[in-house]
Amino acid sequence: MRAVIVAIFVAFLISLFATPVAIKVFTRLKAGQPIRADGPIMHQGKKGTPTMGGVVFIVATVIAYVAGHLALTTLPEAQIAQVTPTITALVLLGLMVFSGAVGFIDDFLKVRKRNSAGLNKRGKLLGQILVGAVFGVVALYFPSTAGATVGSTALSFIRDINALEVGKVASVVIFIFVVMSTTNGVNLTDGLDGLATGASVMVLAAYALIAFWQYRHWCADTDYARGGAYCYTVRDPLEIALIAGAAAGACVGFLWWNTSPARIFMGDTGALGLGGLIAGMAMATRTVILLLILGGLFVIITMSVVIQIISFRTTGKRVFRMSPLQHHFELAGWSEVNIVVRFWIIAGIGVAIALGLFYSEFLASTT
Repeated sequence: MRAVIVAIFVAFLISLFATPVAIKVFTRLKAGQPIRADGPIMHQGKKGTPTMGGVVFIVATVIAYVAGHLALTTLPEAQIAQVTPTITALVLLGLMVFSGAVGFIDDFLKVRKRNSAGLNKRGKLLGQILVGAVFGVVALYFPSTAGATVGSTALSFIRDINALEVGKVASVVIFIFVVMSTTNGVNLTDGLDGLATGASVMVLAAYALIAFWQYRHWCADTDYARGGAYCYTVRDPLEIALIAGAAAGACVGFLWWNTSPARIFMGDTGALGLGGLIAGMAMATRTVILLLILGGLFVIITMSVVIQIISFRTTGKRVFRMSPLQHHFELAGWSEVNIVVRFWIIAGIGVAIALGLFYSEFLASTT
């Protein structure tokens, strides 16, 4: 627990104090966010706000991970399951950094071209596939000395569903799909000041709790599992909890400056980075299907875009005034702050339901 707490506070402090520095740097570099001409008219006032702020909380998360490990090394060896960096950390931080790199290229091109086009859809898609494929292979084909892998060859809800074993190749394909879905889901949610940041904090905090619970009831902990107690067969749950906590803390520090009126945007750098990390969390904790509930807000907003596209292409009519969904409510007259807070409530409800299901499954299995 000490390592997780250290990582959270280090990430929070770095993000809180480094973000205003990033604001000044990106402002001097004229890295202002281009605004879509066909977007809500009220967004034109945000033109020129520095973007690519996701760099700050991605770097803060990586540094906090190192700090958390330094805290681990101060504990007696018998009390820790892993001290040295693991393949799990490589996968999770790799997904965050390299998904963020795809977003950074997109942001850079937007700033350079002075328009909102950025990286074309094919380029962004190929980048997401490449990142998902590389780390999917690492997650499935590099087991620990005990034979455990970061990812699973079975579909999972709250744990692996053994009846839905699909094999390594199919699991890598699923891994890629989850990465693509989650990165795009967070990216679509990032449209109002603080919306995606706040929702991501909730999801990451939930994963920190889930992973730490799995660590306390871990099958690899022989003292715990020896008595036949109910346990989880995930790999390196303390690592997962540490990284999830660090990312959540970093996002809270960033939110101080990103809340309305935002002084900096996370950009695709931050949105894709967070999406990649959350996807990795779902795979590593064996909660892929649960992510649909845990990240319910991302699902709702993504589906609003899908519904809009299908409706317009098949009937020529729009279901919403504008998609993603948050812009529909902007055009309906809701203030930006009201939309963000109410959507945060929806995100919180999804997280609460998911955590309730996770804990209920544990209680049901131990009675």
